[in-house]
Amino acid sequence: MNRVRRTVVGIDLAGSPARDSGTCRMSGRRVLACLTLHEDAEILAFLRETRPDLVVIDAPLHLPPGRRSLEDRNGEHFRPCDRELLRRGIRFFPITLGPMRMLTLRGIALKRRIARFGIPALEMYPGAAQDVWGIPRKQHGLRALRRGLERLGIRGIPPDATHDELDAVSGAYVGVLHLRGKAEMIGDPRRGAILLPFPND
Repeated sequence: MNRVRRTVVGIDLAGSPARDSGTCRMSGRRVLACLTLHEDAEILAFLRETRPDLVVIDAPLHLPPGRRSLEDRNGEHFRPCDRELLRRGIRFFPITLGPMRMLTLRGIALKRRIARFGIPALEMYPGAAQDVWGIPRKQHGLRALRRGLERLGIRGIPPDATHDELDAVSGAYVGVLHLRGKAEMIGDPRRGAILLPFPND
C-alpha cells in the first residue's frame, strides 16, 4: 500500500489584502503550486479546496503575554519566542511596531477562521529559516534565494515565482520538516511559538 504523502500550505501573509500574499502548496520537497492571493476569502477558498494537513503562516498568531490587544500600551512588546530569536541573533520586526500591528491582527483572525476547517495553523518566519539554512534572504535577490532553496533539494519552484511566493516556499518546507519531526517549535503554542528548522535539515 502506498503511503499517502501529507501536504503543507505556506502563506507569506501581507498586512493588507490590497498587497500580495505569496502562497505555496508542498508535498515532501516538491512544490505543487505557487500563487499570489489577496483577500482572506481567496486564501480560505484555496485551503478549503486543497485541504492541507498543516498551514504555516508568516505572521504573528499570538499577542505578547499580558496584552489583551495591540492598543494596550502597557503590555509586553516581545513574546518568549521573539526573545529567543533575539538571543540567537535572528533579525525581525517586533509585532507591536507600525505595519506589523496590521499583520498581527490579520494573522490572528485568519488562524481562527482556518481552525474552523479543522486544519492546524502554526507561525513561521521565512527569514529565520533561511538564516538557519545559511541561504540568502530575498533582500539579496530572487535568484540567490531560489538557488538556495534548490540546494536544499526543493523542486518544482515556478521560474517566475515572486519574492512573496519564495518566502511561502520556505515556510511550507519548514512545515514539511515539522511534520517529519525535523523542526523545533520555539515558545509555547498557546502563547506564541515559531517553527524553525533544525540546522542542516
